[in-house]
Amino acid sequence: MLYIMRHGKTDWNNERRIQGRTDIPLNEEGRQMAIEAAEEYKDIHFDVCYCSTLIRARETAELLLKGRDVPIIYDERLVEMGFGIYEGIANSFSIPDCPVNVLFWNPEKYTTPVQDGESLDHLYERTGEFLNEVAYPLVREGKDVLIVAHGATNSCITSQVKKRPREEFWAEGIPNCKLQTLIE
Repeated sequence: MLYIMRHGKTDWNNERRIQGRTDIPLNEEGRQMAIEAAEEYKDIHFDVCYCSTLIRARETAELLLKGRDVPIIYDERLVEMGFGIYEGIANSFSIPDCPVNVLFWNPEKYTTPVQDGESLDHLYERTGEFLNEVAYPLVREGKDVLIVAHGATNSCITSQVKKRPREEFWAEGIPNCKLQTLIE
């Protein structure tokens, strides 16, 4: 099986700031979410966890799997999408013509990255590479694989697994610390 989970909350989530690759840790609420998720999902078997290298995802995976014999493997291809100069911006929807908003409103039109940011094409490429080289082969072997990553990264992986068009990039939603099954 293939499972995916978004990290717990951070201060920047609460402040509605664009995090991207800025390495923001979990806040106390986020840590508690991961601890509660550990209890909620304690009976679900995982052979391995692949995790983003960013601290908020690492902390989530470590708290979620604490006391379990599940290896956590960190993979750069699972880091959050880069938003360049817009990382740290609060309430982007209140900024007229903020180019990052295209990703949230019309993801199919988000092809050119913002300054120092990442294109949606590149996000699809690197997460697709991870799926093809790591996740799919393990699932075909009968392994139960958990991915712990981020909002845009998880949406991209989910879109690819479920073969959704880019217009439906956000269709699954991206709740914090909620386990989603992608392949049974």
